[in-house]
Amino acid sequence: MKIGILETGRPPEGLEAHGPYSRVFAELLGPDLDYVAYPVIEGKLPASLRDADGWLITGSRFGAYDTEPWIARLEAFLKDAVAAEVPVVGICFGHQLLAQALGARVEKASAGWGVGPHEYEVVERPTWMNGEARTFTLNAMHQDQVLSLPQGATVIARSDFCPFAALAYDGHAMSIQAHPEFGNAYERALITLRRGKLIPEERAAAALELLSESGAAPDAANAAGWIRRFFATAGNREID
Repeated sequence: MKIGILETGRPPEGLEAHGPYSRVFAELLGPDLDYVAYPVIEGKLPASLRDADGWLITGSRFGAYDTEPWIARLEAFLKDAVAAEVPVVGICFGHQLLAQALGARVEKASAGWGVGPHEYEVVERPTWMNGEARTFTLNAMHQDQVLSLPQGATVIARSDFCPFAALAYDGHAMSIQAHPEFGNAYERALITLRRGKLIPEERAAAALELLSESGAAPDAANAAGWIRRFFATAGNREID
């Protein structure tokens, strides 16, 4: 199965060794899938919705509401992909842009920055979301949030901080606000880089206390499995 990774961001200066995001996602999802990366942030979108069997949109330093031309073009591409029932997965910025494309409101949240490990409550469990745990924990890094329910979407996970933390769209798309691909070392480095600048000192310090030096967030492997099974289910493919 070929997964097209739509790169909408890159690690910031000084953290380049942790990227590119296309490689990070390939490592998360496993080597048995085929991957093709599109540097959408440079304005290079796929020529066709059918150039891959499924699409994954990465995180970005940009907001879904920003006016860069590539964002509007990508938003239209995602809307067309969902209408054509081509599987789509959105992560962080991808989660927000997909929701915006389908009618949701995306803005900077009054709750402020969400960073470090966050726990989410599972409220609906699609067939591809295996397991019985009622909560999961992933690393977060966002200030923007989806603030209304998009057309055709179901909330599958939430928290008091982030009510629309994970969404499913009629079997054809799914998205997660948190970052299953962000290992603890990268999360720590990113928080440290932004501490006291973008991220308020108190919130950065509290997040760093919760992060181990290395490894992954507790449920990163589970989230990778959900994404893999979603692509398999939505694309009518077999993936172990």
